[in-house]
Amino acid sequence: MSPSMSLPPAMVQRAREFTGPPAPARPAATVVLLNPENLQVYVLKRASTMVFAGVHAFPGGRVDPGDHPETIRLDWAQRLGVPDEQARAVVGAAVRELFEEAGVLLAGPVHEPDRTVADVSGPGWEADRVALVNRELSLHELLTRRGLRLRDDLLLPWARWITPEFEPKRFDTWFFVALLPEAQSARDVSGEAEGTAWVDPGDVGGLTMLPPTRVTLGELGSYRKIDEVMAAQRDAAVPIMPRVELTADGGAVATF
Repeated sequence: MSPSMSLPPAMVQRAREFTGPPAPARPAATVVLLNPENLQVYVLKRASTMVFAGVHAFPGGRVDPGDHPETIRLDWAQRLGVPDEQARAVVGAAVRELFEEAGVLLAGPVHEPDRTVADVSGPGWEADRVALVNRELSLHELLTRRGLRLRDDLLLPWARWITPEFEPKRFDTWFFVALLPEAQSARDVSGEAEGTAWVDPGDVGGLTMLPPTRVTLGELGSYRKIDEVMAAQRDAAVPIMPRVELTADGGAVATF
């Protein structure tokens, strides 16, 4: 039997009123940020002005035209199931969105491949982050100016989810897992959240979440060691799209 879960009332209403055709699913990326010390996950509660308002989610957003890192590993197209150019953009979006929304940067010195940049919360870094948000600076420009390279080796592709057809805004989203770099800290800087928290993946029953978020946390909750998580063999090339079944009591259930 396929896993299933009930949907929030607003989503149930949209599912029942949908007549089609579906909106196109835009490419997006999200990062499941793990604390390596305790396996907790960083989540944001989306602000009332945002799409999917009020739900808890991971840092992420849609792919931007400027998301085209130049130096990354060569097998991303195969791992993500899309052509090379799009794969590069998705990886770039994951790193950019994590920095924009959580103040965490997956990058390191060009000539020290095993290092990550340390604290990135000072005034100069914050000015760069804001410029990135405002599209006055690209991620490539930021890294080049600071003598850094994107650490895409720190991203573990976890899954790929497509928003159900009844939603007016739809995304084809790649989920990545990444560890919080040493000497960095996640911060509520996005302006798109009502709050943030580090949560235990196995103890989030009271939080409102969409199926991809809840399923991902449930999967991570089965691991006891960071090494086991990072060694997991995952398929992020084949998309998952929840199927919505309307129920006789006026509700709806998503199966996947």
